[in-house]
Amino acid sequence: MTIDVPRMRGRVADLLAEYGIPSAAIGVLHDGEVTEFAVGVRNVETREPATTDTVYQCGSMTKTWTALAFMQLVDEGVVGLDEPVRAYLPGFAVADPRASAEVTPRHLLNHTSGIEEAYGDPGEDDDVYERMIENIADAPQVFPLGRTHGYSAALGYAILARILEVHNRKRWDGVMRDRLFEPMGLTDTNSWWEQVDETRAATGHLIRSLDEGPIVTPIDFLPRAFGPGGNITSTTRDVLALAHVLLNEGVAPNGKRILSAEGIREMMRSRVPVPDPYMFGPEWALGLIVCDWHGETVYATDGSTIGQNARLRLLPDSNTAVTMLTNGGPRERFYREVFNEILADLGAATIPDLPVPDATLDLDLARYEGVYERPGARHEVSVANGRLSLTLVLDPMQAEFMRKPDRVEYELLPVSATHFLMPPTDPLEDTQTVAIYDFTDGAAKYLHTNCRVHPRV
Repeated sequence: MTIDVPRMRGRVADLLAEYGIPSAAIGVLHDGEVTEFAVGVRNVETREPATTDTVYQCGSMTKTWTALAFMQLVDEGVVGLDEPVRAYLPGFAVADPRASAEVTPRHLLNHTSGIEEAYGDPGEDDDVYERMIENIADAPQVFPLGRTHGYSAALGYAILARILEVHNRKRWDGVMRDRLFEPMGLTDTNSWWEQVDETRAATGHLIRSLDEGPIVTPIDFLPRAFGPGGNITSTTRDVLALAHVLLNEGVAPNGKRILSAEGIREMMRSRVPVPDPYMFGPEWALGLIVCDWHGETVYATDGSTIGQNARLRLLPDSNTAVTMLTNGGPRERFYREVFNEILADLGAATIPDLPVPDATLDLDLARYEGVYERPGARHEVSVANGRLSLTLVLDPMQAEFMRKPDRVEYELLPVSATHFLMPPTDPLEDTQTVAIYDFTDGAAKYLHTNCRVHPRV
């Protein structure tokens, strides 16, 4: 089976207009063959067209690249996934003595360290990851080491990067170039915005209303602190080269072995449960999300920056990978519609729908009520007229720029005793899923949404 590219180009163009996204570049790897196409413009002000050579920001998809480089150290026998980080960074310390002594690379790779992202401002210089580790000596635990899954946007993978730097005696950017980009023959993938050819780079966009349409983002790129967790830029073809390594037991399209077959298997089979299994997947592996699509195991890696978005899905059973890079969004419905049409063309598994609410559930709503908070994110769960609602408290500056109120109330519709659907209040939003769980002491301890965990205050 093959993809009807002209039809898909037209379909994507219609969806871009519907969702207010300026462009999308799409790549498919199926049985070793690559199909690519791009639709839209890379900047709404200049109207320059997007092409398959357009370079997009990959956001947290970067973590999969960093995980791949780190697993090379495991292959080489110089680090162990279950050895303490202190074995490789002797001065490593956070506020909690147990976490300081016992946190391992595996905890960092699968987001179970529980360390708060309290790394201050480490600057933009070459020593940024070294400074981040110096700055977390007083960082508290969001949850006890290994207790649950809670996504670390920057810190966890910065610690892994620092181990790579110490071992290789060079900065993370150089490590990625020497260990991955050059051996894989990638000429369009970089780890730092200053390395990107501006004449080929997509510009990020935000959307405040469909009437106004997409506007150029006020923040061109993420701080360097996000490097190992979010700063890689790439093209669809280079992202599919990463997919090729993961689907072909560690071998790149150019025939170079990047990681052992056992290393790839370890990345995929070492898993922890995700409290909210519906939005992305029920488990998290080493640099990969594990999805269940109608009984088929699918691996995912996604990322967003402020105005750009990246998606990659790996379907080993059908020897297929699909990636989409956009300079707007993310919109869950847009991604689902595009990917499902492509996958249906290929006769592959498609993305399952979200669950439906269960009106028969009889829940003790008082156990969920409370405030769940992290720095920069506050969720207030309350009960009124026998129903649960969640009030999301937005950063005032963000709310003002996006022309939103700084408090937005959502209804929570129960799917199970721990899982809820959160329907949108705005046509620019998608339905979200929320987990409220861990009733060890009676009331729920944590709220988990968009992979982030928030403890009860």
